[in-house]
Amino acid sequence: MYITITAQNLSGNAGQSASAFVDYLEKENEGKPMPEMEHFFNGEDDEISSEEVISGIDGNTAKLKKTEPMFYSITLNPSQRELKAIGDSPESLKRYTREAMKAYAQAFHREIDGRPVTVRDIKYYAKVERQRTFGDSDMEIKENQPFATQILKLKQQVRSIERRERGGSIKRIQRRIEHLEQKAPHKIDGKRIVRGMLKPGPQSHVHIIVSRKDASNRYSLSPGSKYKASEVEMNGKTVKRGFDRDAFYSNAEKTFDTLFNYKRNYVESYKARKTFLRDPKLYFSMIIKLPTSERAMAFKLLQKTGVNTALLSIPTNKLQLTMKAINALKKGIGKAIESGSIGI
Repeated sequence: MYITITAQNLSGNAGQSASAFVDYLEKENEGKPMPEMEHFFNGEDDEISSEEVISGIDGNTAKLKKTEPMFYSITLNPSQRELKAIGDSPESLKRYTREAMKAYAQAFHREIDGRPVTVRDIKYYAKVERQRTFGDSDMEIKENQPFATQILKLKQQVRSIERRERGGSIKRIQRRIEHLEQKAPHKIDGKRIVRGMLKPGPQSHVHIIVSRKDASNRYSLSPGSKYKASEVEMNGKTVKRGFDRDAFYSNAEKTFDTLFNYKRNYVESYKARKTFLRDPKLYFSMIIKLPTSERAMAFKLLQKTGVNTALLSIPTNKLQLTMKAINALKKGIGKAIESGSIGI
């Protein structure tokens, strides 16, 4: 499970309303008949209109400055293995989202009227999306880019010849283009992967719009707080503040595993991701020390992302990874983490 939290974009007129973001999330419904559309939902309702989402967020901003985000965007990105475990079911994802938002509320080091924050204090709207497209951050686009650049230049040459601005053989250039198309490392059904192309396989994920203010519009609840837990004096009172992202990510992951009896492998875990980012050598050592069946699954998951696991095929008592091997593994696993392709 790959989870992100992003503050509202405040550039230009985007910071004046949630409408632009809501419109963006509604694009997947364009052209679909009503029964196939995915609607916004929250903790109580399943079919919430985009108009209600916009008015709910825009009208819940008491005492917020224009420089402060009105809302945060949370995305819940299950891996394809996780989606397979739940049958790629939108209803299961809705159920999970409602439980994950309880973990979100519990991650706040705040009190409202003398009690801890609960999910009832969180004003949020969520929407399941079934598709994803390739973008600039994807490994496939990055590694295809040198070929895309050359192909673009050759196509420009063809247009110049057609306009009689230069001489040359169009057929010869087209053969070079076809050759580059074939050499590009990443394709789907024989076609080079380009920006905007739909990703194959199950791609369901959840977008959540969560208000900066609590449901009563009295208290600010910011997951962007730089504090995990602290206390400060305000108007002569001691006030708790902070948000523990680690706790939210870990508990949201545990929630999925508990709800669906999911057997999470080490390389899929948030703990593994943190270990890799802080101490890659320890991360690799942990994989090697896994029980045989779990290690085999870890290798299988990593191999699917293009990681050369042969570098890890060393007996535990002889584990001596060279810096060259570590760097090679780091490169491959780093790409997997960036794309969320192994769900960590």
